[in-house]
Amino acid sequence: MKYRLIIMNFLQFFVWGAWMMTLGHYGFVEKQWNGAEFGLVFSTMGFASLIMPTLFGIVADKWKANYVYAILHLLFGVTMCFLPFIDAPLSFFWVLLIAMCFYMPTIGLNNSIGFKTLKNEGKDPTTYFPPIRVWGTVGFIVAMWVTNFFTKDWGLGQSIKVSFFISAIMAFCLSIFSFISLPAIKKEEEAKTAERKTLAQKLGLEAFVLFKQKRMALFFIFSLLLGGALQLTNAYGDSFLQDASVFTKGGLINDFSTIILSISQVSETLFILSIPFFMKRFGIKNVMLFSMTAWVLRFSLLGMADNTALGFVLIIASCIIYGMAFDFFNISGALFVEKNTDSRIQSSAQGVFMLMTNGIGAVLGNIIAGLIIAKWFEDPVTQVKDWQGIWFVFAAYALVVTILFAIFFKQERLGRPS
Repeated sequence: MKYRLIIMNFLQFFVWGAWMMTLGHYGFVEKQWNGAEFGLVFSTMGFASLIMPTLFGIVADKWKANYVYAILHLLFGVTMCFLPFIDAPLSFFWVLLIAMCFYMPTIGLNNSIGFKTLKNEGKDPTTYFPPIRVWGTVGFIVAMWVTNFFTKDWGLGQSIKVSFFISAIMAFCLSIFSFISLPAIKKEEEAKTAERKTLAQKLGLEAFVLFKQKRMALFFIFSLLLGGALQLTNAYGDSFLQDASVFTKGGLINDFSTIILSISQVSETLFILSIPFFMKRFGIKNVMLFSMTAWVLRFSLLGMADNTALGFVLIIASCIIYGMAFDFFNISGALFVEKNTDSRIQSSAQGVFMLMTNGIGAVLGNIIAGLIIAKWFEDPVTQVKDWQGIWFVFAAYALVVTILFAIFFKQERLGRPS
């Protein structure tokens, strides 16, 4: 079972990593979209996360999670096959939005299936899930390397649109694997009582009552605020490193941009394994503060980077710190939700967490970032960008969120809900 969960996590994030990191360069260079247009396109992940993870989390709680998971990946793969044939940013937005409506719920379902399977085998998810989840990061890394090989001049020199086909093929493989190999996660046995259920209970919307708890409400609010920054380096990082006005075309940084950025995911693999120790030793507040501080450093280091040896070192340092920034928030947050919610609403609660981070937070973050870039940090004619200004604005935002979180969120050890 452990190896089945490893394969599931590997493929889950391979199909995402195959195209997401190069989407910025595809939009800015191959399609010549401006910052506002690309901001709208990249916000599709956020829009899809507004409702779909919660909706399909509810469906999974009421049906079999592995079947829902498999069907969603099948539909995602089919939709991705249409993207290479679309040029207009608005049309591209709608098709990618449909694809993301199928994909984004699977992230929460991936966690939920892993947690429930481990619990059914008598294992503590806090200890056993991170070493399994780390293979999802490995899948993301491998996907980036494969795409880099297919799209760079030193490789096969194909258009970046090939990344959409790579993602679709692997999504089909994951769908088949899910149907055949994943265990059937059945819904919790209902109590045999004659008590009347509320409409929310019938619809599986119990997870939203978590907002009545001050601690959980604050957790979700800061999940939203930090979610606005989670995807910004994924959206603009590759475009930054491939910008010939900053890094010479044909140079090390420009030519191997995607592989260099994959160091971020390599760093993730190390920090994921350290999560159990940090969660038990420091508690959720400090772990999330570590994450937020790391985001400030991530953006600041990119803002100071240029086409020099020191600039290269700063980029590498930024990629290393990304592991703490991303994992300490996402994985620790998912574990926090798992430890502080009833087993009957696990999938729904994970869906709410996704709603706040990759949903509302990502939508606001990507759209506002795109508008800010288009208005103040991008030449409307040449589309040359002031990357230093862009990264420092992102860093300032992360710093404000960090300070507010330190003030308002109360410390408490994992697994001891108030």
